[in-house]
Amino acid sequence: MNGPTVLTIIRMIFSVLFMIFALIPDVWSKIVALIIFVVASITDKIDGAWARKKKLVTDLGAFLDPLADKMLTGLAFLVLTYQNVIPIWFFAIILVRDFAVDGMRMMVARTGKTVPASFYGKLKTTLQMIALIIILLNQILNFEPLNIVGNIVLYASLVLCIASGFDYLTKGWKQVAKPKR
Repeated sequence: MNGPTVLTIIRMIFSVLFMIFALIPDVWSKIVALIIFVVASITDKIDGAWARKKKLVTDLGAFLDPLADKMLTGLAFLVLTYQNVIPIWFFAIILVRDFAVDGMRMMVARTGKTVPASFYGKLKTTLQMIALIIILLNQILNFEPLNIVGNIVLYASLVLCIASGFDYLTKGWKQVAKPKR
């Protein structure tokens, strides 16, 4: 247990707090939810950079970091789907992709190998966080140009979600299908 891992765990706690405040129908709670989401999103960038820079990368951190990302974005997508801001099919695609990628990672792990996070997967997460921040901000401001920008970034993140999912599944399948030596 080191600093970056503790920061990742804090992001997981923030994810739940975000959900609680985002579901309260008052403007003040939407502001609190947005602040929590922004802070949690920033910790995603800090913990990874910190771990790499100080050589504090651990198996626990490598396991928890993508889980914390999925908790944060997944709960935000769930809340926004519940509030009819995001269509359910959109959330379903993200959920299916994440389950498929995680399933493949587990299959690869059984062979003693790993499928590392890809540039496209990291970019997908970043775009999702940016889109969610814009959409959450628009729930407070209700400004149509902000809504348009939020949707453009949101759908760009969906394209990356699908593309990175195929990338992970292809790389994972190559690892699983390799004959044992």
